[in-house]
Amino acid sequence: MNGNEYADWVANYIKHNFGQRGLKIYREVSIGKSIIGKNRRVDVLVIDESQNLAVAIECKYQSTSGTVDEKIPYTLADTKAMQMDAYIAYGGGGFSKGVIHMLEASELACHAEPSENDILLYSQTRDTQELDQILAMRFGWWDVFTEGKLPL
Repeated sequence: MNGNEYADWVANYIKHNFGQRGLKIYREVSIGKSIIGKNRRVDVLVIDESQNLAVAIECKYQSTSGTVDEKIPYTLADTKAMQMDAYIAYGGGGFSKGVIHMLEASELACHAEPSENDILLYSQTRDTQELDQILAMRFGWWDVFTEGKLPL
């Protein structure tokens, strides 16, 4: 899987699992300027028009070690500077330990990854839970957290 395929997977995962909640999902949307003055393009834009809410998601996938590690600090800073709710979805086993630590510690990043046998099924698993929870918090879907629980 490469970066574009991962962003497509994230967009389709959200559509498959949460589209019935009235979301509209877009790929490659121009939104403002980056922290270095370039025109910013977000990988995935999720909009709930009924609540007038949106979430921008930058997608980073690294299956082998490489240069994406160097881009993560910039991506975190640029995501933080956006004038809207924005997050980084990341997956793959190629990130360095330091970058994984940085992503795991960031309130702006969420791990989301398809299982090997499930790339086109978009199943909700332990490896998608962080993305599910980010969306649930932003859009107020408290049932995502309380599913299977009984109130006191």
